[in-house]
Amino acid sequence: MRIPLPDAFLTAPLAHRALHDVTDGRPENSRAAIRAAISAGYGIEIDVQLTADAQAMVFHDYTLDRLAEQSGPVRALTADRLSQIPLRGGDEGIPTLPEVLDIVAGQVPLLVEIKDQDGDMGANVGDLEKVVAVALNAYAGPVAVMSFNPNSTRLMAELCPKIARGLVTDPYQANDWSLPADTRDRLRDIPDYDPAHCSFISHNHRDLARPRVAELKSRGAAILCWTIKSPEEEAQARRIAHNITFEQYLPPLGA
Repeated sequence: MRIPLPDAFLTAPLAHRALHDVTDGRPENSRAAIRAAISAGYGIEIDVQLTADAQAMVFHDYTLDRLAEQSGPVRALTADRLSQIPLRGGDEGIPTLPEVLDIVAGQVPLLVEIKDQDGDMGANVGDLEKVVAVALNAYAGPVAVMSFNPNSTRLMAELCPKIARGLVTDPYQANDWSLPADTRDRLRDIPDYDPAHCSFISHNHRDLARPRVAELKSRGAAILCWTIKSPEEEAQARRIAHNITFEQYLPPLGA
């Protein structure tokens, strides 16, 4: 069953990886960035990765190197160990998904991106989706889930049948992706929107003029986009998109 994206996701802009700014002590996906987004009245987009002990951490990259004061794969460490590793540019460790849900507590809409755990957008998924589903099925606030990997979104339709689902979509140019050409060609056409019972996409803002995006919009799909970094990009994107995911500037509320 297709669950409509709640209206809250179509009003306030969505802070990409929360309202992060390391110059102000707010790293990506940190508690500080999440609290700042809530205080400003923005919706929040976060990412989740799997730990060695099958927990969901709110963290974007597959490795710690760029964002944390340690190196190596996130999946090699336990949630307890990861929570003790400081984020670069802040004074806190990596949060778990349940911690973030407790902080947000329904105050603003929360969009959860499940990072591909297969490596090639394939069917080797499930461990992360299951633990995310346990947390989200007990959450009372406005929430939606999405993934680049359509297999992940399809599984979430089974695990969280009452939560809106979407796909993160892209033109899949060869210089941006290491995926095989046939995989890129398939994903580019967004063929899994209906099989995964989606109600929205979050599309690369530079590719919003794609006919498939217009087709889905005409059929009632909510069109979000990523990642807007200026008022000029926002104005262009809003000609097509219902809402934006943003960073590096502060868009007006209620746009």
